[in-house]
Amino acid sequence: MSLKKYLSSKPLYYEHIDYNRMPNVFKNISDNFRFPKVIHMAGTNGKGSTGRYIAKMLEVEGFRVGHYTSPHILEFNERIYKNGKNILDDELEVLHIRLLEILKDYEKELSYFEYTTLLAFLYFEDCDYVVLEAGVGGEFDATNVAPKILSVITPISIDHQNLLGNSIKEIAFTKLQSVNNKAVIAYQKHEEVMEVIKQREAVCGFEFLYVDKDEIDDGIEKYVQKFSLPWFLKQNLLTAFQAVKSLGVSPDLSKLQALDLRGRCEKIAPNITLDVGHNIDAAKALVEHFGNKKVVLVYNSYKDKDYIEVLNILKFIIKRVELIDMVNTARQSAERQIKELLDSFDVEYKDYEGINGNDEYLAFGSFGVAESFLKSLNEK
Repeated sequence: MSLKKYLSSKPLYYEHIDYNRMPNVFKNISDNFRFPKVIHMAGTNGKGSTGRYIAKMLEVEGFRVGHYTSPHILEFNERIYKNGKNILDDELEVLHIRLLEILKDYEKELSYFEYTTLLAFLYFEDCDYVVLEAGVGGEFDATNVAPKILSVITPISIDHQNLLGNSIKEIAFTKLQSVNNKAVIAYQKHEEVMEVIKQREAVCGFEFLYVDKDEIDDGIEKYVQKFSLPWFLKQNLLTAFQAVKSLGVSPDLSKLQALDLRGRCEKIAPNITLDVGHNIDAAKALVEHFGNKKVVLVYNSYKDKDYIEVLNILKFIIKRVELIDMVNTARQSAERQIKELLDSFDVEYKDYEGINGNDEYLAFGSFGVAESFLKSLNEK
């Protein structure tokens, strides 16, 4: 069975996750894997872009580097990247056959994300470094079975409350449980998060490196200006820079190319921005980024997301909302509730029918929104 068909048989989403499953399975098969130096990414916002910047900075210095991120937007291959390109279909099929032989009966137990993580482990065997992005959690995330030399904690905010906890403190605790080694901590906006981080630092016995958001050198400023980065991507770049320096590597940012990860405040046309942030802090960042501009918001949300607060934040920059259908029908859409909320805001809305005219567009939301939006553009 091809990998694509095989993965389609495994559910993408769970209401409850068995956190012991991956560690238990991996304990029995770990002798089949060889790991390079592993950098583990956890947090809420900016994991993907920070991780990709780390990978690209190390590539510039001549290292072979892998980057594992999730979810994907258009193609599964986006999740597994090595030395400037995504994995090829043929390479995936070879790894799939090899992994099934390693797992034997254990393969039936693994989720979509757990199986994909093991595929990535095999692909990255010949790397010098690999950047592994946690899926949702911390200590029991599938990626955390890999032995790591460094943890990087990006900004933590409210998201995935059904899995991680109802308060920012609970969410921070869950994510910080993944750290048992040297760590680089991005600037955190929430005091409760810093309390948890300090507690974890004391438990680990390692001195964490805290990124000073105002300590920007000339190389970073030149890169930011060259690629017109919004302030939050500038902060992610700074965190990546400090993480790489903590490894004893001094990256030359003058050789660093543009971020090649889709949907991170991505300017896909002069009047179209695509962002997969989808949570409260991401919405606040975009309001600050657009300032006095009014945008047509292409949007939708699943019921388990905090769309009420997100729209409360975004309403000040919205000219109108255009509601787009999402690809994943396994999760419940909040479209009816969103329309009722927009009525209460007295904000104009309609169904999305494509880009029209010279309005400034912001396609914002989950990876499902991004997928639907990009496919609609490709169909034109």
